[in-house]
Amino acid sequence: MIKSMTGFGKSILQLPTKKITIEVKSLNSKNLDLNARIPSQYREKELEMRKTIAQALERGKVDFSLYVEVTAEENSTKINEDIVKDYIKQLESIHNSGEKLEMMKMAVRMPDALKTERAEVDEKEFEAIKEGLLEALEAIESYRLDEGKALEKDFVTRIKNIGDLLEKVIAIDPERIEVVRERLHKAVSELKEQVDENRFEQELVYYLEKFDITEEKVRLANHLDYFTTTLNSKDSNGKKLGFITQEIGREINTIGSKSNYAPMQQLVVQMKDELEKIKEQLLNIL
Repeated sequence: MIKSMTGFGKSILQLPTKKITIEVKSLNSKNLDLNARIPSQYREKELEMRKTIAQALERGKVDFSLYVEVTAEENSTKINEDIVKDYIKQLESIHNSGEKLEMMKMAVRMPDALKTERAEVDEKEFEAIKEGLLEALEAIESYRLDEGKALEKDFVTRIKNIGDLLEKVIAIDPERIEVVRERLHKAVSELKEQVDENRFEQELVYYLEKFDITEEKVRLANHLDYFTTTLNSKDSNGKKLGFITQEIGREINTIGSKSNYAPMQQLVVQMKDELEKIKEQLLNIL
């Protein structure tokens, strides 16, 4: 079972005085890169929310947003009564006009006449926010699983394609060896020199051994099986699958460098093409 790192989750909370919208979006990344956009009054709870997100998502470039819309009358700005009364008293001592309303208008414009009280996060409200965050994370988890299933189908198809191409390589390998042998015989005959047949056969065997791909064929088949086994394991492990594709690529490249035979080299090119498409998609796997 594999998961994609791409996903989106959202939840909306309707509280008595507020509407709170929580959104979590993730893209692929080597590590967890979490960016949080939340109102200042919730900053004291940011670390707790970050920890919850990190435990749920593990890896990815994550954007977490918390939007608050006040839906009922709520005012955190208060008149500093003592200071305003003192301002009025001072103004009256300067100019006793008797216009209390005018004095009031002037006083409230003075420094510190108004005070903004820092709103404390209500624990019941934060409990609701945590539940909303978990709901958004469940949605993104479902999204990641669905994306993972689609990618898994693609991986299975491409690994099978590489396996089928490997079977073709195995099938034409005896023909390749014979072609190489004939090529060497022809090259020697064109020299018009007398050669020791026994010595020639020894050199020929040595030369052909350098082009032998038996071990590469076995290792490549094993790596393909291991990739499929890992793909079907309980945990999603994109990094491990990436390491296996490196080994697959190493064997394919070695077969290509040893083949010295155009039909086999064409099969190797096709295998490389399938492997590159797997590598591109693996960047999205958790």
